Amino acid sequence: MNDLRATLRAASDRLRHSGIHSADAEAHQLLEHAWGRSGEQVRRAVLMGEELPDDVGDRFDVLVDERARRVPLQHLTGRAHFRHLELEVGPGVFVPRPETELIVDLGLAHVPQGGTLVDLCTGAAPIPLAVKQERPDLRVHAVELTEHAFAWATRNAQRLGLDIDLVSAPAQDAFPELTGVVDVVLSNPPYIPDAMVPVDPEVRDHDPAEALYGGSADGLRIPLEVAARAFELLRPGGVLIMEHAETQGDSLPAALARAGWVDARDEPDLTGRPRFAVAFRPR
Repeated sequence: MNDLRATLRAASDRLRHSGIHSADAEAHQLLEHAWGRSGEQVRRAVLMGEELPDDVGDRFDVLVDERARRVPLQHLTGRAHFRHLELEVGPGVFVPRPETELIVDLGLAHVPQGGTLVDLCTGAAPIPLAVKQERPDLRVHAVELTEHAFAWATRNAQRLGLDIDLVSAPAQDAFPELTGVVDVVLSNPPYIPDAMVPVDPEVRDHDPAEALYGGSADGLRIPLEVAARAFELLRPGGVLIMEHAETQGDSLPAALARAGWVDARDEPDLTGRPRFAVAFRPR
């Protein structure tokens, strides 16, 4: 048996020394996963001075070792939280980020009752599943190109029991049957400039490259191709909302305006950083 409080403290210290800022919280999450207990149950066990069973301690040690090597926490637990959802994720799919959650609010502000919303480049499907959970009246469609990510998206939709139309195809020519009838298009496409390799090992070494890089020096080739498809899908007056890098807060709206979109602007994320381009198809 292992002293629980000391074991957690040692795990937190190791994660912190590996450069993980949220070491205490992540150590708790890894222990919850290793023990099969909720956060509240683990906290109660710590307060009551419980000892950790040896087999659980062994599993926990392995998880801490992996996390200290900067394997993403979500790959180790198999779960990622997005708004009110718990999604399954793992190798081969982009891990949803908290800063992306605001795109759902921005999209729902523009879609009418019973309207149609499309998500291009859906990954594990966090955006369309959150939309459908919060607005079951909507017709929600989503597309993903890569085989691994599409498998994760399909698994999440089935497990959550949320009725979305999910297809595997290039976003640039998806949903020909919806041409000109969509109210809102949301997208978190690959947008990192090709030479700008991410600093964080979790992103650089574990997120799939096809979900990261925008295909050009400025990172905008793929986003603009996806935007061109959105223009074809949207009804007159429909809106595109697209996530982008902090450095693209001016360049992406400007490029959209040159491509014929109107009222192109940028919206910040919850930290105040440039994050979402918003643009309308002319009426």
